[in-house]
Amino acid sequence: MLTRKSLGPVIVLLAAFGQAGALADEAAHREAVGRLFELTGMQQKIEESVDSVLALQLTQSPGLRDHEVVVREFLERHIGWQSMEDALTDMYLQSFSEQEVNDMNAFYRSPTGRKVIERLPELVQMRNQLASRRLQENIGELQYEIDASMKKEEQP
Repeated sequence: MLTRKSLGPVIVLLAAFGQAGALADEAAHREAVGRLFELTGMQQKIEESVDSVLALQLTQSPGLRDHEVVVREFLERHIGWQSMEDALTDMYLQSFSEQEVNDMNAFYRSPTGRKVIERLPELVQMRNQLASRRLQENIGELQYEIDASMKKEEQP
């Protein structure tokens, strides 16, 4: 028969098993996020992003060309994969349950999911070009509206 005294160790053991289970669940969740990053090429995308930011900085500030290595090292240190992986993992852990991540992994392993991964960068680029073209085509409208707004402000 269990007494009050004998329940103490049982409660401690149950609590320990509960914590171990939670740690195992978090480890499985983390592994699922890691698989998602592998399937979606997250590391490559982050590395390409560093390259894009570097190219943009060198274009906008040609004087930085003499310091390209220093700028690249800075970017890698602050927005490169090694510096971002843990924070990105935590973002996904907080945003998606383990089941949701597993569902995403199943999708991205499917032919349709692979096609999304393959085509999405091109679609994003096409969307950006469309937006840029529309802004260029209609910039006169913005200038007209700014001029009208300035004239209103000038009136007493």
